[in-house]
Amino acid sequence: MDSSALMEQMHILAQDVLMWVGFGTLVGLVAKAIMPGRDPGGAVATLLMGIAGTVLGCALLSYFYEGARVSPISVLGFVAGTGGAFVLLVFYRILGGFWFKEGAVPPRHRVYRRPVRRRTYVVEE
Repeated sequence: MDSSALMEQMHILAQDVLMWVGFGTLVGLVAKAIMPGRDPGGAVATLLMGIAGTVLGCALLSYFYEGARVSPISVLGFVAGTGGAFVLLVFYRILGGFWFKEGAVPPRHRVYRRPVRRRTYVVEE
Protein backbone atom coordinates (compact mmCIF):
# COMPACT_ATOMS: atom_id res chain seq x y z
CA MET A 1 0.00 0.00 0.00
CA ASP A 2 1.55 3.30 -1.00
CA SER A 3 1.48 6.45 1.07
CA SER A 4 -1.14 8.25 -1.07
CA ALA A 5 -3.67 5.43 -0.59
CA LEU A 6 -2.93 5.38 3.14
CA MET A 7 -3.40 9.15 3.34
CA GLU A 8 -6.70 8.83 1.45
CA GLN A 9 -7.91 6.18 3.91
CA MET A 10 -6.89 8.36 6.87
CA HIS A 11 -8.69 11.33 5.33
CA ILE A 12 -11.90 9.31 4.90
CA LEU A 13 -11.61 7.98 8.47
CA ALA A 14 -11.14 11.51 9.87
CA GLN A 15 -14.19 12.74 7.95
CA ASP A 16 -16.29 9.85 9.26
CA VAL A 17 -15.22 10.47 12.86
CA LEU A 18 -15.98 14.18 12.62
CA MET A 19 -19.34 13.42 10.98
CA TRP A 20 -20.31 11.07 13.82
CA VAL A 21 -19.16 13.57 16.49
CA GLY A 22 -21.11 16.44 14.92
CA PHE A 23 -24.17 14.37 14.27
CA GLY A 24 -23.99 12.82 17.76
CA THR A 25 -23.92 16.27 19.32
CA LEU A 26 -27.01 17.29 17.39
CA VAL A 27 -28.81 14.07 18.27
CA GLY A 28 -27.89 14.42 21.97
CA LEU A 29 -29.30 17.94 22.05
CA VAL A 30 -32.53 16.81 20.39
CA ALA A 31 -32.89 13.90 22.84
CA LYS A 32 -32.44 16.29 25.79
CA ALA A 33 -34.98 18.65 24.25
CA ILE A 34 -37.50 15.81 24.03
CA MET A 35 -36.89 14.87 27.67
CA PRO A 36 -36.14 18.14 29.47
CA GLY A 37 -35.09 18.43 33.05
CA ARG A 38 -31.99 18.50 35.18
CA ASP A 39 -29.46 15.86 34.26
CA PRO A 40 -26.46 14.66 36.23
CA GLY A 41 -24.21 15.43 33.23
CA GLY A 42 -23.10 18.49 31.33
CA ALA A 43 -22.05 19.26 27.77
CA VAL A 44 -19.53 16.41 27.49
CA ALA A 45 -22.12 13.92 28.74
CA THR A 46 -24.59 15.21 26.13
CA LEU A 47 -21.97 14.79 23.40
CA LEU A 48 -21.04 11.25 24.46
CA MET A 49 -24.67 10.25 24.95
CA GLY A 50 -25.53 11.54 21.47
CA ILE A 51 -22.65 9.72 19.81
CA ALA A 52 -23.34 6.48 21.66
CA GLY A 53 -27.08 6.81 20.98
CA THR A 54 -26.45 7.37 17.28
CA VAL A 55 -24.19 4.35 17.08
CA LEU A 56 -26.65 2.25 19.06
CA GLY A 57 -29.73 3.37 17.13
CA CYS A 58 -28.16 3.05 13.68
CA ALA A 59 -26.59 -0.32 14.57
CA LEU A 60 -29.89 -1.72 15.83
CA LEU A 61 -31.71 -0.41 12.78
CA SER A 62 -29.18 -1.94 10.39
CA TYR A 63 -29.32 -5.21 12.36
CA PHE A 64 -33.09 -5.54 12.14
CA TYR A 65 -33.33 -4.00 8.66
CA GLU A 66 -31.18 -6.59 6.88
CA GLY A 67 -28.79 -5.56 4.15
CA ALA A 68 -29.21 -1.82 4.66
CA ARG A 69 -26.33 0.42 5.66
CA VAL A 70 -27.76 3.23 7.72
CA SER A 71 -25.90 6.50 7.50
CA PRO A 72 -26.40 8.96 10.34
CA ILE A 73 -26.90 11.79 7.87
CA SER A 74 -30.34 10.80 6.65
CA VAL A 75 -33.86 11.10 7.99
CA LEU A 76 -33.91 7.44 8.97
CA GLY A 77 -30.49 7.73 10.64
CA PHE A 78 -31.56 10.88 12.48
CA VAL A 79 -34.69 9.18 13.84
CA ALA A 80 -32.76 6.03 14.81
CA GLY A 81 -30.00 8.08 16.46
CA THR A 82 -32.45 10.22 18.39
CA GLY A 83 -34.28 7.11 19.58
CA GLY A 84 -31.03 5.50 20.70
CA ALA A 85 -29.93 8.66 22.51
CA PHE A 86 -33.35 8.95 24.17
CA VAL A 87 -33.10 5.37 25.45
CA LEU A 88 -29.60 6.05 26.77
CA LEU A 89 -30.83 9.24 28.46
CA VAL A 90 -33.61 7.32 30.22
CA PHE A 91 -31.10 4.74 31.50
CA TYR A 92 -28.67 7.52 32.44
CA ARG A 93 -31.32 9.24 34.53
CA ILE A 94 -32.40 6.00 36.20
CA LEU A 95 -28.83 5.04 37.08
CA GLY A 96 -27.96 8.60 38.05
CA GLY A 97 -30.65 8.63 40.73
CA PHE A 98 -33.08 11.00 39.01
CA TRP A 99 -36.19 8.95 39.79
CA PHE A 100 -34.94 6.62 42.50
CA LYS A 101 -32.81 7.36 45.52
CA GLU A 102 -30.69 4.74 47.21
CA GLY A 103 -32.18 3.68 50.51
CA ALA A 104 -35.36 5.67 49.99
CA VAL A 105 -38.30 4.42 52.01
CA PRO A 106 -41.77 4.74 50.51
CA PRO A 107 -44.03 7.10 52.45
CA ARG A 108 -46.35 5.54 55.02
CA HIS A 109 -49.85 6.60 55.83
CA ARG A 110 -50.07 9.05 58.68
CA VAL A 111 -51.72 7.94 61.85
CA TYR A 112 -53.85 10.60 63.50
CA ARG A 113 -52.79 11.30 67.04
CA ARG A 114 -54.43 13.65 69.45
CA PRO A 115 -52.37 16.66 70.33
CA VAL A 116 -50.69 16.44 73.69
CA ARG A 117 -52.11 18.89 76.21
CA ARG A 118 -49.39 20.61 78.05
CA ARG A 119 -49.90 21.78 81.57
CA THR A 120 -49.36 25.38 82.25
CA TYR A 121 -48.34 26.55 85.64
CA VAL A 122 -49.35 29.92 86.95
CA VAL A 123 -46.96 31.45 89.39
CA GLU A 124 -48.70 33.54 92.00
CA GLU A 125 -46.83 36.34 93.59
